Amino acid sequence: MSKIQTKALDAKHPDQRNPSKGRRRSYHGPFYDSPLEAMKAPREELMYVQCSLTGTNTRQHGYLATVDVDPESPCYCQVIHRLHLPYLDDELHRSGWNASSRTFGDTSIERNRLILPCFGSGRIYVVDTGSDQYAPSLCKIIEPREVIRKTNLSFLHSSRCLSSGEIMICALGDAFGNARGGLLLLDPETWEVKGTWECPEDGPVQMCDFWYQPRHNVLISTEWGVPKFFIDGFNPENLRKDIYGRNLHVWDWTTHRLLQTIDLGEDSDPTEIRFLHDPNSAHGFVACFLESSIHHFFKTEDGCWTAEKVIQIPNKKVSGWIYPEMPGFTFYIVISLDDRFLYLSNWVHGDVRQYDITNPHCPKLVGQVFVGGSLQKGGPVTVLKDPELDRQPDPVVIQGKTIQGGPHMLQLSLDGKRLYVTNSLYTPWDKQFYPELVREGSVMLQLDVDTVKGGLSTNKSFLVDLGQEPDGPAWAHGMCYPGGDCTTDIWE
Repeated sequence: MSKIQTKALDAKHPDQRNPSKGRRRSYHGPFYDSPLEAMKAPREELMYVQCSLTGTNTRQHGYLATVDVDPESPCYCQVIHRLHLPYLDDELHRSGWNASSRTFGDTSIERNRLILPCFGSGRIYVVDTGSDQYAPSLCKIIEPREVIRKTNLSFLHSSRCLSSGEIMICALGDAFGNARGGLLLLDPETWEVKGTWECPEDGPVQMCDFWYQPRHNVLISTEWGVPKFFIDGFNPENLRKDIYGRNLHVWDWTTHRLLQTIDLGEDSDPTEIRFLHDPNSAHGFVACFLESSIHHFFKTEDGCWTAEKVIQIPNKKVSGWIYPEMPGFTFYIVISLDDRFLYLSNWVHGDVRQYDITNPHCPKLVGQVFVGGSLQKGGPVTVLKDPELDRQPDPVVIQGKTIQGGPHMLQLSLDGKRLYVTNSLYTPWDKQFYPELVREGSVMLQLDVDTVKGGLSTNKSFLVDLGQEPDGPAWAHGMCYPGGDCTTDIWE
């Protein structure tokens, strides 16, 4: 942190240099009674952002960045702290908390530990955000050898806490990159690896993400693919070979048994999954990455689960790209806490979309904005046929910086009025599709959301430029707030 930043930070938080002066600590037990109550929470002031430096010539370590997102702060849009991790090439992607709003009313529980599973190394970091939320510190390192010894799992992805207090982390495969995924459990007190959640009788399955809805006694997981075939980049020759995922797996929440598998189609590649936030709801959505689509899943009257495709992002016919047709590559979704809007990111096309999902069987597009991507006017790509747009989008320039790469990770403010965006997917894929992003570093952007009629617009006063970091350009992935958010809290 520069002297100017440090001075500004001291002006805003003069007690931060002395822990005895009432520094704000972690969020205690009240949390939020319901998703709608969470929407009334104070505006976010801080954001924790996972930053990777995998495979860089500088051989620097990845880190957890604390970003000031308070517009009243002199450090607005600045990285005010970096927790550098001790190993190289971890490839940080996602994070999860040690507690969620399921603990409403229990003042003995604190949301004070952030879990960082590593996709590249299979390592797990536990970060203390409670002692100083402005400057988190490393609390525990769970080495990959322990994870492998107890579970034979690696390529770690999403993390969420369970009603038991345990931490669940999904893994895409085994240590050799085979499609032997699973759900591993961590003890929230000792941070020991306890084993796997699912019953061994059901055998290993492909994994990517998961969400659970206890009132319907269900957990549903997704499939990305066989890690050893995509960790070095995308190869179209691997399509139609059962390498990329196609299924949703429906699990009994109580017995941990596999109940049902829902086939979404060859190479549909279901990745990010979300139930609606209403704990009574039996509806949810899943993003299908390679198919560039959204499927709606729900429980039928006979108690089984089914899915239907409700959004399809059409390919563009192009020249000047690596393939003659350009898919959207729809990887990430987030749902507003009132279950009214779904947001998705098209990493290759470059747009973020807002859909009204009041009727989950028939989402309506109500907002769209381009924040980079491969379709920008003046670039190497010429669009020959586009069933949606009549012209190519203009380059996005914010505060003099042309935005490279395409939108990937999303995080929505609790009140639903601000949508944050980062634009790195995964280092080998970044190098393949957006080499300029790798050279210049990624960004964190903010979109303003019309929560009445629908609509998205880029906030030109907000830019976190990770190309100007002290250790060289970094690539930003997941984002989360100290007080919980739309992507981690599950109500029961």
